[in-house]
Amino acid sequence: MIDQERGRGMPQLVLDAGNALFKFPTSSGEANEKARAELILKQMDAQGTSAMAVGARDLTLGLDFLKGAAKGAKMKVLSVNLVDKQGKAPFPASTVLTAGELKLGVVGASPEGVLPGAEGKPVIPAVLAEAKRLREKDKVDVVVVLAAVPYDLARRLAQQGEGVDFVIQSHEGRPPGIAAKDGLATLIPPGERGRQLARLELSVNGPGAFVDLATAGQAEQSLKNIEANLSRAKERLATTKDPAAKKALEETVATFESRRVALQKQVKAGATGTARTHLLSYLQLGTDVPSDPTVQKLVEKLEPPGGGHDGHGH
Repeated sequence: MIDQERGRGMPQLVLDAGNALFKFPTSSGEANEKARAELILKQMDAQGTSAMAVGARDLTLGLDFLKGAAKGAKMKVLSVNLVDKQGKAPFPASTVLTAGELKLGVVGASPEGVLPGAEGKPVIPAVLAEAKRLREKDKVDVVVVLAAVPYDLARRLAQQGEGVDFVIQSHEGRPPGIAAKDGLATLIPPGERGRQLARLELSVNGPGAFVDLATAGQAEQSLKNIEANLSRAKERLATTKDPAAKKALEETVATFESRRVALQKQVKAGATGTARTHLLSYLQLGTDVPSDPTVQKLVEKLEPPGGGHDGHGH
C-alpha cells in the first residue's frame, strides 16, 4: 500500500504517532511479546518510516529495551519531553525532513508522568519551545507534532500550539475521524491500529494558515443548494398574491441571498486566496489488500493463523 502511494509520483513521508510496538502499556507476559515488537520496529524501518513518537505502548518493556531495539534504525524515534532516570533526554526532540521542496519539522511528544524507566515532563511548553526553535533556527515550512498522548491533552496542544500546524494523536486507539481545528493547529486522528493508514495531503504555495479542502468542498456544495433554493423561492414569490405569504417569501429570499454571499466568499477564498491547503483521507487495510508474503511468514512464526492478531498501522 505504501509503495502504491509512492508510485503516485508525489513527494511523501511516512510518519508514526507512536504506540506502535506493544498491545498494552504493561507487559502481557506473552512469550512472543519482545520478538513481536522487534519485528514491528524492523518493518516500520523497512517501509521507510521517517519518524515515530514514543508512546506508552512503546515503553512496555522499559526505556532500555526501546533504545536497544531502535539502535541502528534509519527511522528517528522522537520525544521532546521524555527523560531517563538521570534526567537526560534519551531521544531527539525533533527531526527536520524534506519532501520535495517542502521542509518539515517533526516533533515527538510522550505521555506525561511516570513511565517504565522514564518520566514524561509537561508536554505543551516543551512542544511550543521546540516548534519555535524549528521555525527560527531551521526555517521549516511546516511543523508536525507526533503526539503519543491522551486525546484531551492533544486537543489542548492544538488549541495553544503557536508555531504548530498539525498534531497527529495516538494513545487510546481512536477510530478514523475528521481534521479538527478549534485553535491554532489542526488535530488529526491517525485511525485504529492495523485497520487503515491516514493520508494527509498538503499543498504549500506560500505563508498563512492551512485551509481544509474538505470544508471548502462542503461550502461549494452548500452554495449550489442555496442557489437552487433561492431560484425556487423567487419563482414562488413572482406568482404569490397573498400578502402574508408574499412577506414570508421575501424574508426567505433575503435570508438565502445573505447566505449565498457568505458562501461565495468562502468558496472564492478556498479557490484563489489560499496558499496552504490540506486534505485528510484514509486508506483501508482490509482483506482486499494482500499481505507481503515474506512479512506474513515472519508474522506467522510469532502468531500462527487462528491465534489472533492485533496488527499495526498508523
